[in-house]
Amino acid sequence: MIGVIIGDGAPMLEVAVAPRVFGAAGFEVRTAGERPGPLATTAGIALTPPSTLDALDGAGTVIVPGWRPPGGPPPDPAVLDTLRHAHAGGATVVGLCMGAFVLAEAGLLDGRRATTHWRHLDDFAQTYPEVSVVGDVLYVDEGTIVTSAGSAAGLDACLHLLRRDHGPAVANAVARALVVAPQRAGGQAQFVEHPVPRLPAGDAIADAMRFALQRLPDPALDVAALAAEVHLSRRTFDRRFREATGCSPLQWLLTQRVLRAQHLLSTTGSPIDTVARASGFSDGVALRPHFRRVVGVPPQSYRASFRVS
Repeated sequence: MIGVIIGDGAPMLEVAVAPRVFGAAGFEVRTAGERPGPLATTAGIALTPPSTLDALDGAGTVIVPGWRPPGGPPPDPAVLDTLRHAHAGGATVVGLCMGAFVLAEAGLLDGRRATTHWRHLDDFAQTYPEVSVVGDVLYVDEGTIVTSAGSAAGLDACLHLLRRDHGPAVANAVARALVVAPQRAGGQAQFVEHPVPRLPAGDAIADAMRFALQRLPDPALDVAALAAEVHLSRRTFDRRFREATGCSPLQWLLTQRVLRAQHLLSTTGSPIDTVARASGFSDGVALRPHFRRVVGVPPQSYRASFRVS
């Protein structure tokens, strides 16, 4: 039996994922609300779950779909007790999207790896420092604890559970019924928005970053050139850059060039080599490993998914 706990104010899409996936596989699915009575959703549709929390006793898997946005009312203590009791009894406990916040609030993620929607990763990490937050994944499987990234990644996580526990044939059959890929490639980095950073005026590191963003296609642009531009020694520049950004200047520069390539791949039909040179790489071969590291998929796969015709 699969148990699903719905919170007041939850997103409709996330609420529907687990019942749809596991129902299509023939499992009994019981949905319970965090409290009795109609529950609001982000779609403006009220839901009245047919079961109460105690009806989930004995469930082999208990799933918490997307919850309220961070900063809202905390989960009812009865929800947290239900999750702790289920996990202690051997059930697999799953947090889809912001449902991971509920698992963390119950203390089930302490000392474990977990993920959530990319927009809320920083808040997740700050609120629950005992959790090892993983950003660039669609889901994290820690055995009896599974968490997923945003919305549609809940489908990936649920299909993964079917594949893991009941074999690929079951998962593939459900994927075909839902007309989705049985297993997607890459992580959620390919979906993350990367706005150009806001740079304060008058700071040497900010000036170097602004200088770099204006000259990304120039293959001669490197860390030594950035340090020279702001009249700092390479050692001092490296130290101050790490203090300001948390990463090395080379890592930042390569990432900005990948983001430029990402933009060109989705908005132009230029060949990969042309995109690479316009982003500061010598050719597509040089671009490919850095693109895969930052985005999670090869340039060709990214273009196939995100090209605006």
